[in-house]
Amino acid sequence: MKNKRLKEIRFAFAQSVPVMLGYLFLGIAFGLMLQNAGYNFWWAFFCSVVIYAGSMQFVLVTLLTSGASLLYAAAMTVFVNGRHIFYGLSFIEKFRGMGKKYPYMVFSLTDETYSVLCGLKTPQGLDEKNISFFIALFDQLYWITGSVLGAVIGQLITFDTTGVDFSMTALFVVIVLNQWMDSREHRPAIIGGVIGVICLILLGAESFLLPALTLTALILLGVRKKWDIH
Repeated sequence: MKNKRLKEIRFAFAQSVPVMLGYLFLGIAFGLMLQNAGYNFWWAFFCSVVIYAGSMQFVLVTLLTSGASLLYAAAMTVFVNGRHIFYGLSFIEKFRGMGKKYPYMVFSLTDETYSVLCGLKTPQGLDEKNISFFIALFDQLYWITGSVLGAVIGQLITFDTTGVDFSMTALFVVIVLNQWMDSREHRPAIIGGVIGVICLILLGAESFLLPALTLTALILLGVRKKWDIH
């Protein structure tokens, strides 16, 4: 049993390495921004433990420095991270079957973790549920480590952090490219891209995300059986 668990941990770690490479640098970027805004590494640590919202944590820095109200912060959270509602639906039943791990799996489902879990192929003899849990846990630990490192570095070294937040965009581009190369069916990606561009033009960068996701989800749900989209 112990040997099997070690194999599951090792396999989960191997699957999470691409996320580690991204999250360490992204976490450092967040920590640097937070430190530059006047908040030390303890803030970086607790934000990454309790909030753990990726791109929303970058937005959080602006909210903290601008003195935004709770209502405004809640609205921004829906706009920035509302996409989790859509792609999280496909894992509800699987997560429910994980017992006590269910709440954490829901909490820790980030874009990158979702991407890894979607392409997960569990070796025979290993428990997919345990591996999924370890992948999610490893990913959060990478983010926490990067965030704290960034804040500590920001305390020791003072430099211009302009443009650091673009690292999140760069990671999303890499994820899309990986999904494109791994999938034979490209029409969903094309539809999502076209709708995203149209909504961006019509609604602007601040408001296009949720409408674009909603329209894309409705269209894909309508053609799911026809195209055999999983």
